[in-house]
Amino acid sequence: MQCFIKRNKKNSTFYLYLGLTNATVDKGKFLMAARRFRRGPHTEYIVSLDADDLSQGSNAYMGKLRSDFWGTNFKIYDSKPPYDGAKASSSRSSRRFGSRRISPQVSAGNYEVGQVSYKYNLLKSRGPRRMCCALECPSTQETWENCLKTKFRKPTGNTVLRNKAPRWHEHLQCWCLNFHGRVTVASVKNFQLVAAADPNDPASSKDEETVLLQFGKVDDNIFTMDYRQPLSAFQAFAISLSSFGTKLACE
Repeated sequence: MQCFIKRNKKNSTFYLYLGLTNATVDKGKFLMAARRFRRGPHTEYIVSLDADDLSQGSNAYMGKLRSDFWGTNFKIYDSKPPYDGAKASSSRSSRRFGSRRISPQVSAGNYEVGQVSYKYNLLKSRGPRRMCCALECPSTQETWENCLKTKFRKPTGNTVLRNKAPRWHEHLQCWCLNFHGRVTVASVKNFQLVAAADPNDPASSKDEETVLLQFGKVDDNIFTMDYRQPLSAFQAFAISLSSFGTKLACE
């Protein structure tokens, strides 16, 4: 699925569109939006299906991305349980939100469905930053009834993703990844994620070359975001938003 994100720096809002043509960026079909909020030492990105109502009290609320104090670890929360029997987060913000039920359609809590982590860079050394994701994803045998958010009845364990290591280009004197024309501007935010190899499954090493999510810059405030199964658009969007919120990760 080829998508793109438009960023509005003035109001810290991000808009996700589905590309409708083979062009890098076109008019697109709006999918969802997110707005960045400061919550004390933390940063939260509230994701909604309604670009004009980006609040947890909205019926269009999908979930959120929340950073730690350092801005190197993020948790992804879904507004609805990802599978039967899932337990809602017991964080203070979730309890506060759940204490004032705005409508029957709004979930009483946020359900953790993934984590994104970046390697610490306390010495500010230059170089490609490293990231790792652990997500609740359906098995590849399951079909999607909703491409925006996947719901499955039973937990299937975490799907672990890692960033594809770039290669040093001697002529250009920089780290490079092949985005096949979908990314045109060099940026520390650019990344590609592949499935991490399972040491107990030799066949899993073959999947390390299949890019499941790639994100990169094409203009000052425009970024492409391409993803494939087993990720949903919500998960891919949340992971991409973390790239805007990192502080101490390697650059």
